[in-house]
Amino acid sequence: MEYRTLGRSGCSVSTLALGTMTFGTEADEAGAHAQLDRFVEVGGTLVDTADVYSRGVSEEIIGRWYASRPADVRDRIVLATKGRFPMGDAPNDAGLSRRHLDRALDASLRRLGVEAVDLYQVHAWDPLTPIDETLRFLDDAVRKGKIHYVGLSNFTGWQLQKAVDIADFRALSRPVTLQPQYNLLAREIEWEIIPACASEGLGLLPWSPLGGGWLTGKYRRDERPVGATRLGENPERGVEAYDRRVKVERTWAVIDEVRAVADERGVSMAQVALAWLVDRPTVTSVILGARTLEQLDDNLGAAGLHLTEEEYARLDKASDSGAADYPYGVPGTAQRGRKIEGGR
Repeated sequence: MEYRTLGRSGCSVSTLALGTMTFGTEADEAGAHAQLDRFVEVGGTLVDTADVYSRGVSEEIIGRWYASRPADVRDRIVLATKGRFPMGDAPNDAGLSRRHLDRALDASLRRLGVEAVDLYQVHAWDPLTPIDETLRFLDDAVRKGKIHYVGLSNFTGWQLQKAVDIADFRALSRPVTLQPQYNLLAREIEWEIIPACASEGLGLLPWSPLGGGWLTGKYRRDERPVGATRLGENPERGVEAYDRRVKVERTWAVIDEVRAVADERGVSMAQVALAWLVDRPTVTSVILGARTLEQLDDNLGAAGLHLTEEEYARLDKASDSGAADYPYGVPGTAQRGRKIEGGR
């Protein structure tokens, strides 16, 4: 396992993180604990969850595992959770208001059985709450010792920049990470969000690194998924919905190239997709989300795997998301570039 700092902070984390959205739904408690044990065994440190995962059950499962392990194991874990989405039916049971986040953070701490979390992430932008209010709450929570670092999730480029600028202007705790969707099938964050992260020193914690399973090669162009897979159980699930992606020719160009590199390397397609992502600019740690221990073991096989420049170039070409000429295509980016010319 390799390690990097959590954005511009001094906290080190493993370059592969254990995502726990499956805990309590697709993975039962025994299976979840087995995943956590294996992750720590191979040197993993960053464990990511959220209050909304299985309606709090994911945090509870982690909390019971955490409490039952020896101190030296607990001390290795860098624990991250999130708040923002509804945990109840009342008007104030969602959002980034001070009122909601105060209750959400305390509830997460209780479920996890800890006095503080290492990284507390706001799960998405809230158009109803001034970002100043959110940032002041987070700064207060840092000062109270309830959280160590502040993170963002699912923010656009302008939202991220506004949050960082206000934090700097008000001398509030500065976000150190952003958690976005990022994989070979979803590269649009490279146009605006990644440059903002690079400029401000935020580390990326990509979710859905395997494109909801597409990059493992388990889905077929002419075979609608069935059975015990995410899309087999619900073909229209989330951003990876089958009918939406199956019609896009780029999907199959990417899958074919990932398969070709994997066959040449003698590794799995998942490991190739993860290796490509781990070495992208500004990436701190890639969040793995497995249903089973076998899936996790395969994903962990990407630890220490690095692709050649030629392999990267092949995957980059196949997965190019085709930005329009302006502002993100060649003419637009050329306008923003400049070489030193003239002078002595």
